[in-house]
Amino acid sequence: MRRTAVVTGAAGGFGRAVVADLAAHGWDVVAVVRPGGSALPGSGGPVTVVEGDVRGDLADPLQGVLRGRPVDLVVNNAATGTPARPVLTEIDPDDLLRVVDVNAVGPLRVVQALLPSLLAAPDPLVLNVSSRLGSVADQAAGRYRHLGPSYAYRVSKAALNMLTTCLARELEGRVRVWSVHPGVLAAGMGQVGATTPPEEAAARLRRLATSSDRTSPRFVTLDEPDGPDLAW
Repeated sequence: MRRTAVVTGAAGGFGRAVVADLAAHGWDVVAVVRPGGSALPGSGGPVTVVEGDVRGDLADPLQGVLRGRPVDLVVNNAATGTPARPVLTEIDPDDLLRVVDVNAVGPLRVVQALLPSLLAAPDPLVLNVSSRLGSVADQAAGRYRHLGPSYAYRVSKAALNMLTTCLARELEGRVRVWSVHPGVLAAGMGQVGATTPPEEAAARLRRLATSSDRTSPRFVTLDEPDGPDLAW
C-alpha cells in the first residue's frame, strides 16, 4: 500500500528535495506551497500541490485533497528568518513574532489540521524541521557563539523543539513526533560554507522516516542520523 506524506515549505530548497525524493520512492505527496509560489517539477502523479500559508487555517485545503486518506508522515519544513542583528537594540520584536508564527506556530496549525488523518494511519510520524541552533543546552554552553546572534531564528527553533516534546507527550503511543536538524545545507537559509546538498539530506530524511525507532520525542541530526541525538 502506498504511503502518504504532507510536506510544507515545498516550493524550494530542502522542501522541494524532500517532495522529489519521497515521490521517487513510492510515496504519494501533498506538497504545500505559499500562494503564488513556484510550481513543483513533477506535479501531478504522486505529487499534489496545495497552495496555503502555515500562518492560516490549512484544514480545508488539506482535507479537500486527502479525501479521507490517512497521513503516514508530516514534514513541517516551512520556515523563515531575519538578518542577524549584532546588538539587542536593533532587534524588531514584530519580526521576532513573525518568525515564531511561521516556524513554531505554523507546525502546530498543520498538526491540528491533519490530526484525524494522522490518527487514521497505522504508524504515523511528524518530523519538525528544526535546527541545532534551537538547542537551549548548546546555546547556553556557547557552542554556536561564532555564528552570530540570530535571535528570532534561534528563539523560534527552540519553541519548535518545545512543541515537539509537547506533541509527543500528548500523542504518546499514537503518533511519533521528532525534531530534525537537516544538516548544514547548501541551499536556502544554509550557512556560508555549507556543503551538504539538499538532495542528500532529503534521502537521509526518508530513510529516517522509515526507521522502526519507537522513541518519541527525538532531536535528530541528519548529519549523523545513526549517531546520538542532539541535546534539547
